[in-house]
Amino acid sequence: MFGFLNINKPSGMTSHSIISVLRKITGIKQIGHAGTLDPLASGVLPVAIGKASKLIDYLNADKEYIAGLILGKVSDTYDTEGTVEDTGYRKIEKNEIVNALKTFQGKIFQIPPAYSAVHYNGKRLYELARQGKIPEDIPQREITIYKNEIVSFDYEKQLLKLDIACSKGTYIRSIVNDLGQCIGSGAVMCELKRIKSASMTIDNSISVTKETNKEEIEKNLISPKKLLSMPFIEINSKEFERVKNGNHIINRFEIKDFVIITKEDIPIALAFANNDLVQPKKLLL
Repeated sequence: MFGFLNINKPSGMTSHSIISVLRKITGIKQIGHAGTLDPLASGVLPVAIGKASKLIDYLNADKEYIAGLILGKVSDTYDTEGTVEDTGYRKIEKNEIVNALKTFQGKIFQIPPAYSAVHYNGKRLYELARQGKIPEDIPQREITIYKNEIVSFDYEKQLLKLDIACSKGTYIRSIVNDLGQCIGSGAVMCELKRIKSASMTIDNSISVTKETNKEEIEKNLISPKKLLSMPFIEINSKEFERVKNGNHIINRFEIKDFVIITKEDIPIALAFANNDLVQPKKLLL
């Protein structure tokens, strides 16, 4: 079994638990996912089956979310899973939110939440946070916000929904917290749904249930050709004998950079092509 799955992860499950379920259904251990979703979050979880897991790093890393926020509250985890406190701040007007959102567009710097899986001096940040040892110098990272728009706003309940399209490594919880600080009221995330990741959309996703079987998984496998932006090159039998042993072939394709080598339309290897040669980097057999 080889390919990708567009899984709709339900809220309340970890990303790893989805992988465990798929391993039991398929009998395949080599299964991985791209872009971990917190247990609170739901939506698109790209999953790679078999040797396709070697191609995860080459998927489109941009993502899009619908985030639910409660204004007037703060939390140590930046969401309702943590210790939530009221700030007692006045109700926020919509125009204040619109103006504040302008700060969270384009290339910005962001500090990951203390309760996150980011590594810090060899440990996960959440491990330190649970011990009450939250570092004061968590490194900031540059991210890109392509879209940050209001979906809905309930003034009376101070409930806000945002549509956020962003680059890899973006923590929506941090955007929520930083937005709350910018407005002055505080804000916590109460809901998060990923509606797009690795060119997969929520509309085409599938759910994994107790009734899901191996045949259904196979039927919904997505070919790397539909997801990867790099070129695919078809080789002949003589070239295949070299590639399957990790040897280079002559670059007769006039293509440079990373490519996927195929034989009879079946992915054989991830390779790098220069002016003269195509050198396999990862075999997919």
